[in-house]
Amino acid sequence: MANVWGDLDLLLDSPSSLTVTSTARGTIKEKAGFKAAEDVVALRKAIEGIGTTEKTLVEVLTGRSNAQRQLICKAYQEAANRTLVDDLKGDTHGDFEDLLVALVTPPALFDCHEVIGAIKGPGTTEETLTEIFASRSNKQIKALSDAYLAETGRSMTHDLKSEVSGDYATTLLILAEGKRDESTNVDPAKAKADAKALYEAGEKKWGTDESKFIDILCHRSVPQLRQTLVEYKALSNKTLQESIEREMSGTLEDLLVAIVKCVKSVPAYLAERLFKSTKGVGTTESILTRIMVGRSEMDMLDIRAEFKKLFGCSLYSTIKSETAGSYGQALLKLCGEDD
Repeated sequence: MANVWGDLDLLLDSPSSLTVTSTARGTIKEKAGFKAAEDVVALRKAIEGIGTTEKTLVEVLTGRSNAQRQLICKAYQEAANRTLVDDLKGDTHGDFEDLLVALVTPPALFDCHEVIGAIKGPGTTEETLTEIFASRSNKQIKALSDAYLAETGRSMTHDLKSEVSGDYATTLLILAEGKRDESTNVDPAKAKADAKALYEAGEKKWGTDESKFIDILCHRSVPQLRQTLVEYKALSNKTLQESIEREMSGTLEDLLVAIVKCVKSVPAYLAERLFKSTKGVGTTESILTRIMVGRSEMDMLDIRAEFKKLFGCSLYSTIKSETAGSYGQALLKLCGEDD
């Protein structure tokens, strides 16, 4: 694992999902000849008959793009006088219900619900917040922030401030502003200077100046940071990730490492998250659902490729062996094919 994250050779030429958010690398595409009314009839029949026909729900909802699913939701409400979300919640349960509801929710609102879920109730789920804010582009964070305000009537940063603290909070709140520099120009001299500043703030001194790490990692553009990672390794003989892991601990370490990993490769970071969610005692379905639904139209092909490279087995076969029933079938549809 560490050697994959330590390999910086291809870094400067590879595209970044933090700045490019096209749908070209997704597994779910718009259905040709799509007719919302026909899908509504099929869904109502599947839900309203004796026993829910889960196979139909999977086929229809994983076989359409999110934009098409929004049209289905609108037509469903007009036809049935009820929302599709309410009917799915009433007729399905558990992880399968969560997955179907995620599929029919607009992406920014889905992220918003995940953030709300992470900060409400006893204890905050920092792991979820770390994943979301480290791996989303400025555009996605802005959409998430707008959805949060519309949903709760409060600003997202206001609620985050009351739930997290310390240097972790400082870092998360900068990311939650969605203002990372998006310039594609790289200033080699600045990268060298930043690498030196990071080295002097960590490895070279007694105690660590966390604020220097936070400032550079949260504000610089992805191409600039990639050059800085290369310069840092040349200067210190260690990767910046290794230095962070040596110098820091707890949630701040987790978040800064996640930022560095996402600067290198968001698909590889998410592939690692998927792998960890299926290993150990029990599968963490909430992580599986969030990543498989959230990335199915963006970069699932890249996540699959990174998963195979990192772990020597396919994402498809892993999902197949770790999940079951209609939930597992729906995940496999989002995954696409076996590599």
